[in-house]
Amino acid sequence: MTNQFDLTDDQREIQELARRFTADAITPHAAEWDEKHIFPRDTIRAAAELGFGGIYVSESAGGIGLGRLEAALIMEAMAYGCPSTSAFISIHNMAAWMIDTFGSQALKAAYLPDLLPMTRIASYCLTEAGAGSDAASLKTKAVKDGDHYVVTGSKQFISGGGENEVYLVMVRTGQEGPKGISCLVIDKDMPGVSFGAQERKLGWHSQPTAQVNFDAVRVPVANLVGAEGQGFAIAMAGLDGGRLNIGACSLGGAQRCIDEAVQYTKDRKQFGQSIADFQNTQFMLADMETELQAARTLLYAAAVKVTDNAPDKTRFAAMAKRFATDTGSSVVDRALQLHGGYGYLMDYPVERFWRDLRVHSILEGTNQVMRMIIARDMLRD
Repeated sequence: MTNQFDLTDDQREIQELARRFTADAITPHAAEWDEKHIFPRDTIRAAAELGFGGIYVSESAGGIGLGRLEAALIMEAMAYGCPSTSAFISIHNMAAWMIDTFGSQALKAAYLPDLLPMTRIASYCLTEAGAGSDAASLKTKAVKDGDHYVVTGSKQFISGGGENEVYLVMVRTGQEGPKGISCLVIDKDMPGVSFGAQERKLGWHSQPTAQVNFDAVRVPVANLVGAEGQGFAIAMAGLDGGRLNIGACSLGGAQRCIDEAVQYTKDRKQFGQSIADFQNTQFMLADMETELQAARTLLYAAAVKVTDNAPDKTRFAAMAKRFATDTGSSVVDRALQLHGGYGYLMDYPVERFWRDLRVHSILEGTNQVMRMIIARDMLRD
């Protein structure tokens, strides 16, 4: 007998599958990927063999048709090994879902058979150098010319930039503001597509990040996702799920660091006893665990709302993202402190998680923008 605060047997099986995959294929290699900036394409394809390339793509389109809670469980489990790799797979899933949900039958047939096994990987392209938090001010332009759009502009901070084969790009086809934005699928090998140098980043070293440039790229009108002018709404719908996943990546990374801190404080002796025996250590661990469980409960509740298309789903996705990412960073910071000087060394995994989780409160909408979304929704009544 389960209650609403328990996972179902099916959900536990999915979680266990993702945990086993992570323990075998991600955790043993993550430190090397980070140190040597290796993009683990083969591991990512292996994840896709389990269905993790189309987690909430409908079964009729070849995906595994799961809900957002199941997706969060998968992302959380994989982030226990490597938040950077888990987040990368999340972004691909968001792009595949957008094509499945809003694309024409022809567009789905053209792209999903390669995206689901991740033989081709997709990027999400919204942010520009001058349009970050104010995404609706984006300038990348698409002008209709017969049966093509001619696309000019560039996108900044694109996960998979230069490596991925498919780019879901938000472009301006009409007036200023959100209603003039459309979404196009653009291929890496279309003439006029180019990439900036790989960004040198604090963390997320296992995935490529680069600027994507469009110099009069001719994109077939058939590559329009949804209707003209619907792009911003599509981009935001994708972000509800993306925010849950990035929050889940923070949960997984923070859980790993709690587990590392528990083990370390039991083993480390100072003043004639384990540092786990000191009340200060116990209070820190207790607060870390309590805060992480609270964040997890909120995130799982938000995931159910997004799956059910509840009227307050966007508010809850924003609250869960804000709380889980801030909590995750705070937990990892304290885990590093409990390791003392050793926590600062790359011989221990905590410093990598400290670096990787820091960006989660910036991307998929900064946590300041999350507060705006929450407050606007509260004040709308």
